[in-house]
Amino acid sequence: MSWALVTGASSGMGFKYAGQLASRGYDILLVSNQEAELRQAADELASSYHVRAIPRFQDLAEPDAADSLLEFCHSQSIEIEILINNAGMFFMKELTPADDHLIGTMMNLHMTAVTRLSLLFGNEMRQRGHGHILIVSSLAAALPMPGITVYAATKAYLLSFGRSFYFEMRPYGVSVTTVCPAAIATPLYHLREDLMRLGVRLGVIWTPDRLVRRALRSMFHGRRCIRPGFMNIYLPPLIAALPKRIVSHIWNKIK
Repeated sequence: MSWALVTGASSGMGFKYAGQLASRGYDILLVSNQEAELRQAADELASSYHVRAIPRFQDLAEPDAADSLLEFCHSQSIEIEILINNAGMFFMKELTPADDHLIGTMMNLHMTAVTRLSLLFGNEMRQRGHGHILIVSSLAAALPMPGITVYAATKAYLLSFGRSFYFEMRPYGVSVTTVCPAAIATPLYHLREDLMRLGVRLGVIWTPDRLVRRALRSMFHGRRCIRPGFMNIYLPPLIAALPKRIVSHIWNKIK
């Protein structure tokens, strides 16, 4: 059976990606920097779906993370058929020079790691003539706003990279799909539970299960880019139309 590599797989959407792929019969290589949660997730997948689930504890923000992960796969004779670039982090604050390490970590995790993983594993898929790469961007890619300055910029990079890489890999039988979710009910954004439940009931916030099903279906159909969620339609032009003084006023109130 083929292998799927899922980053950020110990919880949240990453675990959902791993679970839905395992339900399709794929063996799973789970990668995360949360060691205890990662091992528990691997045990749960192996028990529930009777697939091989290998936990790989690794900080993907480290400069050599992607190369190290490829070496690990070679050492275990694991050929990756599906690469899910899901690992991410989030913070919302006004930037200062003291945030240099935090900024660097986000840039490495969102941009350097995804680019290198896609190139390394994509090259092996290209040589075999088949494979799938999924890149998780965000609605924030179209929302350059204060407080999420670096987050939005890195997600815009992922959107641009994925949309371009699609054309480079397509002639070799490898699909590259970029997903730009709107609001998703995960702990990443630190939203209060009651507000999250209300958003899900209203359909403004998608559940991880719903988003992952849509993303994987699009990936297997070779879609270039999807923007699920109604907020992807109305929010970017609405924010773009706001006068700068209004944006500044709102930010000064919430920061």
